[in-house]
Amino acid sequence: MTLWANVLDHTGHPIHKWDHYFPIYERHFSRFVDRPVLLVEIGCGEGGSLQMWRKYLGPLARIVGVDVREDCKAFEQDPVFVRIGSQSDPAFWSRLLQEFGPPDIVVDDGSHTMGDQIASFRYLYRVMDRHGVYLVEDTHTSYWDEYGGGLRREGSLIEFCKSLIDELNADHARGALEPTPFTRQTLSMHFYDSVVAFEKGPGTRKKGSIWPQRG
Repeated sequence: MTLWANVLDHTGHPIHKWDHYFPIYERHFSRFVDRPVLLVEIGCGEGGSLQMWRKYLGPLARIVGVDVREDCKAFEQDPVFVRIGSQSDPAFWSRLLQEFGPPDIVVDDGSHTMGDQIASFRYLYRVMDRHGVYLVEDTHTSYWDEYGGGLRREGSLIEFCKSLIDELNADHARGALEPTPFTRQTLSMHFYDSVVAFEKGPGTRKKGSIWPQRG
């Protein structure tokens, strides 16, 4: 059953997601279904998405919701856990990682403010599983002043991501940009309407070939 079909049959807590996100989720998360993975969702909303991930990923998955609202603890239902803390607080993330280990999937549906989105990414991306996926939702706030964004505004998440494109390609910069841990850890970046997804993996093999090959 697809994730979308699961949502259409959902009868639990409310799920608030844009419809066009669901094909994106399936494209990046389907390989984790029925595996012992850890998904961390920043922002619990009304609790429905935590239930959605639990049903979609299967009984081997652990789901951790993160929110600043104490009442979100009511959404806990093993194997769904909720931890209360700020997504921009390194000490909070350190405690969470000590408790649960590195995540395979991170979904940032938190405050949607620029500082929080970038702070979470900087801390979690480097320590998450080496084949993990980090997905940021609602990146349209990068264009909204009230969230610290604005078109081509320095410090927005989208402008931050543009700089990461250069890091992804640093091996080809002829010394103008030294490769970084992001260069070595990242397989791909994907941009969608209001979503950015990062797929970790071994660096691309930099070798050209000619076909047909001759002995």
